[in-house]
Amino acid sequence: MLEWSAAIAAVAFTILVVYLILTLRKVMTTLAETKKTLADTRAAVNGISDEAEDLIHTANQISDDIKGKMEAVDPLFESAHDVGDMIQDVTSSIKRTALHKSKPKTVYTQENKPVQIKLK
Repeated sequence: MLEWSAAIAAVAFTILVVYLILTLRKVMTTLAETKKTLADTRAAVNGISDEAEDLIHTANQISDDIKGKMEAVDPLFESAHDVGDMIQDVTSSIKRTALHKSKPKTVYTQENKPVQIKLK
């Protein structure tokens, strides 16, 4: 009886060892694939980081170029603003003058025909 128990224990231990060996082989295969995937990922990330660095450098150059061009155009916008202010002043003066002189004016054309204009 003791011999049968020892034989059953030996067979059970052998089955356990075989199962563990198969499991460890699958784990080793998975680890090898994971190692390859990590290596590929590192290579891809390095390539992307180089491209991102070039992109950032180009974006900085474009930003500097735009800043320079905006600084060059600023005086033009200031001049346009000043012209707008002057036109508003002239328009206001014309309105004030027209309000003070509301009687009709006679204007002669080249044919000496009188035309009456009433300013409001």
